[in-house]
Amino acid sequence: MDTAPRVALITGAGRGIGRATAIMLGEQGTAVGINYVRDVHAAEQTAAAVERAGGRAVLLQGDVADEAAVIALFDALEAVCGPIDALVNNAGIVAPPLPLAQMDTARLKRMFDVNILGAYICAREAARRMSLDRGGRGGAIVNVSSAASRLGSPNEYVDYAGSKGAIDTMTIGLAKELAPRGVRVNAVRPGLIETDIHASGGQPQRAAVLGAQTPMGRPGQAEEVARAIVWLLSAGASYVNGALLDVSGGR
Repeated sequence: MDTAPRVALITGAGRGIGRATAIMLGEQGTAVGINYVRDVHAAEQTAAAVERAGGRAVLLQGDVADEAAVIALFDALEAVCGPIDALVNNAGIVAPPLPLAQMDTARLKRMFDVNILGAYICAREAARRMSLDRGGRGGAIVNVSSAASRLGSPNEYVDYAGSKGAIDTMTIGLAKELAPRGVRVNAVRPGLIETDIHASGGQPQRAAVLGAQTPMGRPGQAEEVARAIVWLLSAGASYVNGALLDVSGGR
């Protein structure tokens, strides 16, 4: 890889950490695939910001929990921009806070379909396309996990926390699997970050309230996580593989 990837796919790039990462990659001249599910307006705003920053943006609609949709969006990006050399496995959902005893199966299934199955399918497609032994040019994958994977999120999001624990494990195993094939795999574990995901879980002020209780005394910003992701994708992190990088203010 060059200093920055040439072609990167970011899932869930319409908002938050995905958007901030897309813009930062755009500043380095990367062609960025902007994946989204429903909010085309937000995705278009991200794409416009990427192009203003100096990158190229390709809008890619698709639910990561749908295998056919994932394959199609990888194909579409490569058809326009050429071989992919970076994946930011960022798409994820959360639900209203509940203890596990009150969660129904529909909630659990959707959580795991998006946060685990979707991330695995995306990582699999990236591995198929980037691995040197399959004709790829190598590259890097960054999985977006969460500090919840080590905190457990009791009485709120044990389903979400468990889904991110699976991402940590996948990161460690896949890093060992793909390193001989020219692909590095790492994860970031954000803490309380000011993004729209808290509102989608019914707690729009959660990051601000709980962030004040962290050692740093504040919530983090999406751009602070994005900087870590962009570094992990870069040649500057050439010997970093299988790492779980906490970006959580010491929480």
